[in-house]
Amino acid sequence: MNRQGLAVGVIAAGLAFISAGAQATDYPLTLENCGRSVTFEKVPERVVSLGQSNTEILYRLGLADKVVGTAVWFNPVAEEYREANAKVKRLADNDPSFESVVGQKPDLVTNQYQWHVGPNGAVGTVKQFNELSIPVYTAPADCVGKDNSTGGDGTRLDAFSMDLIYQTISEMALIFDVEDRGEKLVADLRAREQAARVTVESIDGSGISALFWFSSAEIDVDPYVAGQKGAPGYIANILNVRNVIESDDEWPKVGWETIASANPDIIAIGKMARRRFPADDWELKMKFLKSDPVTSQMDAVRNDRIVVLDAMSMNPTIRTIDGIELMAKAVVDLRQSQIN
Repeated sequence: MNRQGLAVGVIAAGLAFISAGAQATDYPLTLENCGRSVTFEKVPERVVSLGQSNTEILYRLGLADKVVGTAVWFNPVAEEYREANAKVKRLADNDPSFESVVGQKPDLVTNQYQWHVGPNGAVGTVKQFNELSIPVYTAPADCVGKDNSTGGDGTRLDAFSMDLIYQTISEMALIFDVEDRGEKLVADLRAREQAARVTVESIDGSGISALFWFSSAEIDVDPYVAGQKGAPGYIANILNVRNVIESDDEWPKVGWETIASANPDIIAIGKMARRRFPADDWELKMKFLKSDPVTSQMDAVRNDRIVVLDAMSMNPTIRTIDGIELMAKAVVDLRQSQIN
Protein backbone atom coordinates (compact mmCIF):
# COMPACT_ATOMS: atom_id res chain seq x y z
CA MET A 1 0.00 0.00 0.00
CA ASN A 2 1.34 3.48 -0.84
CA ARG A 3 1.58 6.15 1.88
CA GLN A 4 -1.55 7.97 0.69
CA GLY A 5 -3.52 4.75 0.86
CA LEU A 6 -2.17 3.99 4.32
CA ALA A 7 -3.08 7.45 5.63
CA VAL A 8 -6.61 7.09 4.24
CA GLY A 9 -6.85 3.66 5.85
CA VAL A 10 -5.82 5.06 9.23
CA ILE A 11 -8.45 7.79 8.98
CA ALA A 12 -11.10 5.29 7.94
CA ALA A 13 -10.24 3.07 10.90
CA GLY A 14 -10.57 6.04 13.23
CA LEU A 15 -13.94 7.03 11.79
CA ALA A 16 -15.17 3.45 12.04
CA PHE A 17 -14.28 3.50 15.73
CA ILE A 18 -16.19 6.76 16.19
CA SER A 19 -19.24 5.43 14.40
CA ALA A 20 -19.66 2.84 17.13
CA GLY A 21 -20.88 5.73 19.29
CA ALA A 22 -19.59 7.08 22.58
CA GLN A 23 -21.35 6.42 25.86
CA ALA A 24 -22.73 9.32 27.88
CA THR A 25 -20.69 10.23 30.96
CA ASP A 26 -22.09 8.97 34.27
CA TYR A 27 -21.83 11.47 37.13
CA PRO A 28 -20.43 11.67 39.66
CA LEU A 29 -17.27 10.95 37.65
CA THR A 30 -13.99 10.14 39.40
CA LEU A 31 -10.68 10.17 37.52
CA GLU A 32 -7.17 9.33 38.66
CA ASN A 33 -5.05 12.35 37.76
CA CYS A 34 -1.39 12.82 38.65
CA GLY A 35 -1.50 10.51 41.64
CA ARG A 36 -4.79 11.75 43.10
CA SER A 37 -8.51 11.27 42.59
CA VAL A 38 -10.61 14.06 41.07
CA THR A 39 -14.40 13.90 41.24
CA PHE A 40 -16.89 15.80 39.10
CA GLU A 41 -20.49 15.90 40.27
CA LYS A 42 -21.70 17.28 36.93
CA VAL A 43 -20.49 18.86 33.69
CA PRO A 44 -18.27 21.86 34.57
CA GLU A 45 -19.79 25.16 33.49
CA ARG A 46 -16.97 27.62 34.35
CA VAL A 47 -13.40 26.62 33.53
CA VAL A 48 -10.13 28.49 34.04
CA SER A 49 -7.45 27.02 31.76
CA LEU A 50 -3.80 27.59 32.66
CA GLY A 51 -1.78 26.50 29.66
CA GLN A 52 -2.22 27.07 25.94
CA SER A 53 -2.38 23.38 25.04
CA ASN A 54 -5.24 22.64 27.46
CA THR A 55 -7.05 25.76 26.28
CA GLU A 56 -6.78 24.81 22.63
CA ILE A 57 -7.95 21.27 23.41
CA LEU A 58 -11.03 22.73 25.06
CA TYR A 59 -11.65 24.91 22.00
CA ARG A 60 -11.19 21.98 19.62
CA LEU A 61 -13.72 20.02 21.63
CA GLY A 62 -16.23 22.82 21.08
CA LEU A 63 -16.12 23.95 24.72
CA ALA A 64 -15.10 27.60 24.33
CA ASP A 65 -18.37 28.70 25.94
CA LYS A 66 -17.30 26.92 29.14
CA VAL A 67 -13.96 28.78 29.43
CA VAL A 68 -14.09 31.90 31.62
CA GLY A 69 -10.37 32.62 31.93
CA THR A 70 -7.02 31.65 30.46
CA ALA A 71 -3.32 32.20 31.12
CA VAL A 72 0.15 30.86 30.19
CA TRP A 73 0.43 31.60 26.47
CA PHE A 74 3.49 30.95 24.31
CA ASN A 75 2.00 32.13 21.01
CA PRO A 76 -1.27 33.47 19.57
CA VAL A 77 -4.20 31.09 19.67
CA ALA A 78 -4.80 28.94 16.58
CA GLU A 79 -6.41 31.11 13.90
CA GLU A 80 -9.69 29.21 13.79
CA TYR A 81 -10.30 29.98 17.48
CA ARG A 82 -9.35 33.67 17.55
CA GLU A 83 -12.93 34.89 17.56
CA ALA A 84 -13.96 32.55 20.38
CA ASN A 85 -10.79 33.27 22.35
CA ALA A 86 -11.32 37.04 22.09
CA LYS A 87 -14.46 36.61 24.21
CA VAL A 88 -12.56 34.85 27.02
CA LYS A 89 -10.84 36.84 29.75
CA ARG A 90 -7.04 36.54 29.66
CA LEU A 91 -5.88 36.58 33.27
CA ALA A 92 -2.19 36.79 32.34
CA ASP A 93 0.14 35.96 29.49
CA ASN A 94 2.27 33.96 31.91
CA ASP A 95 1.54 33.31 35.60
CA PRO A 96 -1.78 34.62 36.98
CA SER A 97 -2.39 35.21 40.67
CA PHE A 98 -4.36 32.75 42.76
CA GLU A 99 -6.90 35.50 43.46
CA SER A 100 -7.46 36.21 39.77
CA VAL A 101 -8.17 32.53 39.08
CA VAL A 102 -10.54 32.12 42.03
CA GLY A 103 -12.19 35.42 41.12
CA GLN A 104 -13.65 33.81 37.98
CA LYS A 105 -15.64 31.44 40.24
CA PRO A 106 -14.51 28.33 38.33
CA ASP A 107 -15.89 24.86 38.94
CA LEU A 108 -12.78 23.45 37.24
CA VAL A 109 -9.17 24.60 36.88
CA THR A 110 -7.08 22.87 34.24
CA ASN A 111 -3.32 23.30 34.17
CA GLN A 112 -0.70 22.27 31.65
CA TYR A 113 2.19 22.34 34.13
CA GLN A 114 2.39 21.27 37.75
CA TRP A 115 4.71 24.16 38.51
CA HIS A 116 1.67 26.43 38.09
CA VAL A 117 -0.75 24.30 40.12
CA GLY A 118 0.74 21.37 42.00
CA PRO A 119 2.29 20.48 45.34
CA ASN A 120 4.18 23.79 45.29
CA GLY A 121 2.46 25.64 42.46
CA ALA A 122 3.45 29.20 41.54
CA VAL A 123 -0.24 30.06 41.07
CA GLY A 124 -1.55 27.88 43.87
CA THR A 125 -1.57 24.37 45.25
CA VAL A 126 -4.12 21.68 44.58
CA LYS A 127 -4.93 21.78 48.30
CA GLN A 128 -5.76 25.49 48.13
CA PHE A 129 -8.20 24.94 45.28
CA ASN A 130 -9.68 21.85 46.91
CA GLU A 131 -10.37 23.85 50.07
CA LEU A 132 -12.63 26.00 47.90
CA SER A 133 -14.23 22.89 46.33
CA ILE A 134 -12.59 23.63 42.96
CA PRO A 135 -11.33 20.47 41.24
CA VAL A 136 -7.99 20.64 39.41
CA TYR A 137 -7.19 18.62 36.30
CA THR A 138 -3.51 18.49 35.28
CA ALA A 139 -2.36 17.42 31.81
CA PRO A 140 -0.98 13.86 32.20
CA ALA A 141 1.99 14.78 29.98
CA ASP A 142 3.41 16.83 32.85
CA CYS A 143 3.18 14.18 35.55
CA VAL A 144 3.04 10.65 34.09
CA GLY A 145 6.55 9.22 34.05
CA LYS A 146 7.92 12.54 35.29
CA ASP A 147 9.36 13.85 38.57
CA ASN A 148 8.52 17.52 39.11
CA SER A 149 10.04 17.67 42.59
CA THR A 150 13.47 18.37 41.09
CA GLY A 151 12.48 21.96 40.23
CA GLY A 152 12.54 23.82 36.93
CA ASP A 153 11.02 21.80 34.11
CA GLY A 154 11.24 18.61 36.14
CA THR A 155 12.89 15.33 35.13
CA ARG A 156 11.32 12.83 32.77
CA LEU A 157 11.73 9.27 33.99
CA ASP A 158 9.96 7.89 30.92
CA ALA A 159 10.07 9.29 27.41
CA PHE A 160 7.14 11.48 26.36
CA SER A 161 4.60 9.94 23.99
CA MET A 162 1.72 11.54 22.09
CA ASP A 163 -0.46 8.96 23.85
CA LEU A 164 -0.35 11.32 26.86
CA ILE A 165 -1.89 14.11 24.76
CA TYR A 166 -4.51 11.70 23.45
CA GLN A 167 -5.23 10.77 27.07
CA THR A 168 -5.76 14.44 27.94
CA ILE A 169 -8.18 14.87 25.05
CA SER A 170 -10.11 11.73 25.95
CA GLU A 171 -10.33 12.59 29.64
CA MET A 172 -11.42 16.18 28.99
CA ALA A 173 -14.07 14.88 26.61
CA LEU A 174 -15.23 12.48 29.33
CA ILE A 175 -15.36 15.24 31.96
CA PHE A 176 -17.55 17.38 29.69
CA ASP A 177 -19.66 14.52 28.32
CA VAL A 178 -18.51 15.05 24.71
CA GLU A 179 -16.72 11.75 24.19
CA ASP A 180 -17.71 11.52 20.53
CA ARG A 181 -15.87 14.77 19.83
CA GLY A 182 -12.83 13.52 21.74
CA GLU A 183 -12.71 10.28 19.80
CA LYS A 184 -12.90 12.11 16.47
CA LEU A 185 -10.15 14.57 17.44
CA VAL A 186 -7.83 11.78 18.60
CA ALA A 187 -8.48 9.80 15.41
CA ASP A 188 -7.66 12.84 13.26
CA LEU A 189 -4.40 13.52 15.13
CA ARG A 190 -3.33 9.87 15.03
CA ALA A 191 -3.92 9.84 11.26
CA ARG A 192 -1.73 12.93 10.80
CA GLU A 193 1.01 11.40 12.94
CA GLN A 194 0.96 8.15 11.00
CA ALA A 195 1.00 9.96 7.64
CA ALA A 196 4.16 11.84 8.69
CA ARG A 197 5.81 8.58 9.76
CA VAL A 198 5.01 6.95 6.43
CA THR A 199 6.30 9.94 4.46
CA VAL A 200 9.73 9.70 6.12
CA GLU A 201 9.83 5.91 5.97
CA SER A 202 9.41 6.14 2.20
CA ILE A 203 12.71 8.06 1.84
CA ASP A 204 14.60 6.55 4.82
CA GLY A 205 15.52 9.33 7.23
CA SER A 206 18.05 7.19 9.11
CA GLY A 207 21.45 8.81 9.52
CA ILE A 208 20.02 12.35 9.63
CA SER A 209 20.66 14.29 12.84
CA ALA A 210 18.89 17.25 14.41
CA LEU A 211 19.12 19.84 17.17
CA PHE A 212 16.09 21.50 18.82
CA TRP A 213 16.86 24.96 20.29
CA PHE A 214 14.06 26.32 22.47
CA SER A 215 15.58 29.49 23.95
CA SER A 216 18.48 30.94 25.95
CA ALA A 217 18.78 33.20 29.00
CA GLU A 218 20.97 35.43 26.81
CA ILE A 219 21.39 35.11 23.08
CA ASP A 220 25.08 34.15 23.19
CA VAL A 221 25.14 31.87 26.26
CA ASP A 222 24.63 28.12 26.48
CA PRO A 223 21.19 27.43 24.98
CA TYR A 224 18.28 25.41 26.32
CA VAL A 225 18.09 22.52 23.87
CA ALA A 226 15.93 19.41 23.80
CA GLY A 227 17.07 16.19 25.41
CA GLN A 228 16.01 12.67 24.54
CA LYS A 229 12.83 12.26 26.56
CA GLY A 230 10.75 15.35 25.83
CA ALA A 231 8.50 16.18 22.86
CA PRO A 232 11.37 16.88 20.41
CA GLY A 233 12.91 13.56 21.39
CA TYR A 234 9.62 11.90 20.47
CA ILE A 235 9.53 13.76 17.14
CA ALA A 236 13.06 12.66 16.31
CA ASN A 237 12.40 9.08 17.35
CA ILE A 238 9.27 8.49 15.26
CA LEU A 239 10.94 10.07 12.22
CA ASN A 240 14.06 7.92 12.73
CA VAL A 241 16.19 11.05 13.16
CA ARG A 242 19.03 11.25 15.71
CA ASN A 243 18.78 13.98 18.34
CA VAL A 244 22.40 15.10 18.85
CA ILE A 245 21.72 15.94 22.51
CA GLU A 246 22.09 12.73 24.49
CA SER A 247 20.87 14.03 27.87
CA ASP A 248 17.61 12.66 29.25
CA ASP A 249 16.80 16.06 30.76
CA GLU A 250 13.92 17.81 29.07
CA TRP A 251 15.75 21.11 28.34
CA PRO A 252 19.44 20.84 29.31
CA LYS A 253 21.84 23.75 28.80
CA VAL A 254 24.57 22.71 26.36
CA GLY A 255 27.55 24.74 25.10
CA TRP A 256 27.70 25.80 21.44
CA GLU A 257 31.14 24.26 21.04
CA THR A 258 29.70 20.86 22.01
CA ILE A 259 26.77 21.35 19.64
CA ALA A 260 29.06 22.45 16.80
CA SER A 261 31.15 19.32 17.30
CA ALA A 262 28.00 17.22 16.91
CA ASN A 263 27.27 19.18 13.69
CA PRO A 264 23.52 18.45 13.28
CA ASP A 265 22.09 18.16 9.76
CA ILE A 266 18.95 20.11 10.73
CA ILE A 267 18.43 22.77 13.40
CA ALA A 268 14.92 23.49 14.67
CA ILE A 269 14.46 26.80 16.48
CA GLY A 270 11.50 27.74 18.64
CA LYS A 271 9.20 30.62 17.70
CA MET A 272 7.13 32.22 20.45
CA ALA A 273 5.37 35.46 21.27
CA ARG A 274 6.47 35.46 24.92
CA ARG A 275 9.61 37.44 25.80
CA ARG A 276 11.02 36.05 29.01
CA PHE A 277 14.44 35.71 27.37
CA PRO A 278 16.03 37.56 24.42
CA ALA A 279 16.31 34.28 22.52
CA ASP A 280 12.55 33.80 22.67
CA ASP A 281 12.73 35.83 19.43
CA TRP A 282 13.30 33.35 16.59
CA GLU A 283 14.79 36.05 14.34
CA LEU A 284 17.50 36.74 16.94
CA LYS A 285 18.21 33.00 17.05
CA MET A 286 18.57 32.97 13.27
CA LYS A 287 20.85 36.02 13.27
CA PHE A 288 23.05 34.50 15.97
CA LEU A 289 23.40 31.18 14.18
CA LYS A 290 24.51 32.88 10.98
CA SER A 291 26.88 35.43 12.55
CA ASP A 292 28.59 33.62 15.41
CA PRO A 293 32.02 32.28 14.38
CA VAL A 294 31.28 28.85 15.89
CA THR A 295 27.65 28.24 14.94
CA SER A 296 27.98 29.69 11.44
CA GLN A 297 30.28 26.82 10.47
CA MET A 298 27.75 24.09 11.20
CA ASP A 299 26.42 22.25 8.14
CA ALA A 300 22.80 23.04 8.98
CA VAL A 301 23.56 26.76 9.05
CA ARG A 302 25.79 26.85 5.96
CA ASN A 303 23.20 24.88 3.98
CA ASP A 304 20.21 26.82 5.31
CA ARG A 305 18.61 23.77 6.94
CA ILE A 306 17.03 25.69 9.82
CA VAL A 307 13.39 24.92 10.62
CA VAL A 308 11.25 27.42 12.54
CA LEU A 309 8.88 25.53 14.85
CA ASP A 310 6.10 26.90 17.00
CA ALA A 311 7.41 26.65 20.56
CA MET A 312 4.21 24.84 21.49
CA SER A 313 5.09 22.05 19.08
CA MET A 314 8.42 21.61 20.91
CA ASN A 315 6.54 21.02 24.17
CA PRO A 316 4.22 18.09 25.03
CA THR A 317 1.08 19.67 23.58
CA ILE A 318 -1.61 19.18 20.98
CA ARG A 319 0.62 21.16 18.60
CA THR A 320 3.41 18.58 18.77
CA ILE A 321 1.68 17.07 15.73
CA ASP A 322 2.51 20.26 13.80
CA GLY A 323 6.16 19.83 14.78
CA ILE A 324 6.14 16.24 13.57
CA GLU A 325 4.80 17.31 10.18
CA LEU A 326 7.25 20.20 9.72
CA MET A 327 10.24 18.09 10.73
CA ALA A 328 9.09 15.30 8.41
CA LYS A 329 9.09 17.80 5.54
CA ALA A 330 12.58 19.00 6.49
CA VAL A 331 13.87 15.42 6.52
CA VAL A 332 12.32 14.70 3.11
CA ASP A 333 13.71 17.93 1.64
CA LEU A 334 17.19 17.12 2.94
CA ARG A 335 17.15 13.57 1.61
CA GLN A 336 15.89 14.71 -1.79
CA SER A 337 18.61 17.36 -2.00
CA GLN A 338 21.20 14.65 -1.31
CA ILE A 339 19.76 12.50 -4.10
CA ASN A 340 19.69 15.37 -6.58
